[in-house]
Amino acid sequence: MKYFKVWFILLSAFFALNSFAQNILDGGDDKYTPRVGQDGKDVIWVPTTNELLAIMLKTAKVNSNDLVYDLGSGDGRIAIAAAKDFGARAVGIEFNPEMAKLAQRNVDRSGVADRVKIINGDIFVEDFSKATVVTMYLLPELNLTLRPTILKMKPGTRVTSHAFNMGDWDADLEIDSPAKAFYWVVPAQVGGEWVISGMEPDRTILKLSQHYQKIGGTLQIGNTSQPLLNPKLDGATLSFTYLDRDKSSHFVILAVNNNEIKGVYKSRSYNNNVITGKRL
Repeated sequence: MKYFKVWFILLSAFFALNSFAQNILDGGDDKYTPRVGQDGKDVIWVPTTNELLAIMLKTAKVNSNDLVYDLGSGDGRIAIAAAKDFGARAVGIEFNPEMAKLAQRNVDRSGVADRVKIINGDIFVEDFSKATVVTMYLLPELNLTLRPTILKMKPGTRVTSHAFNMGDWDADLEIDSPAKAFYWVVPAQVGGEWVISGMEPDRTILKLSQHYQKIGGTLQIGNTSQPLLNPKLDGATLSFTYLDRDKSSHFVILAVNNNEIKGVYKSRSYNNNVITGKRL
């Protein structure tokens, strides 16, 4: 039953790409020629088109400071593009040994061997925790299996997936053309209560609730509590607006570092006042 599901989902995605299938690399080399739709460990091989992978990498703002890990790298095209077109370092993880060898030969032929490495390995075994960007084209259940690992990565890590989402972790951005893809930023864990210093003369408690990158909460100043206005969590950056006792508006932006936060708040009266906080 699972075998049928794999074929049905990925073949459906493949046929949806026919309108721009000319972007798909045809063939391999004299040592190995992969076939679109061939069996893999948990999926069949359907490559991401060059057009879509370029959009995915642009959406993730890949640059020369990045280390990109492509999970299930196939013929190596995403890792090669990340290095050749965006200046990044890249690692591809591919389970099929012959495909991995082909990908490495493609890397060598593309002139990016100094920045790209292909690993013949299992994405559920290999360590990709140092990645700043993760790309993948897997199945929904594989995305969900990887989700806890990805959420433990450094806040701010960017993730992009061709075709399939990650369940109730809503994407920060969806790509609709030339095919479906999704983009997330790994959020810091901010839920709980924080004691804030430097914001108000009275004891100040920031109370946050969190569902992935979606947050809400209240700010308690002395005995008065109020909801946060426009709270936002972008990776390790937390921001919100609040009203002081005089109803003056203050914009707060904080960097989250495990159980500590530090940042500034701005208003008409104050500019860039430093504030800090610790989780209770």
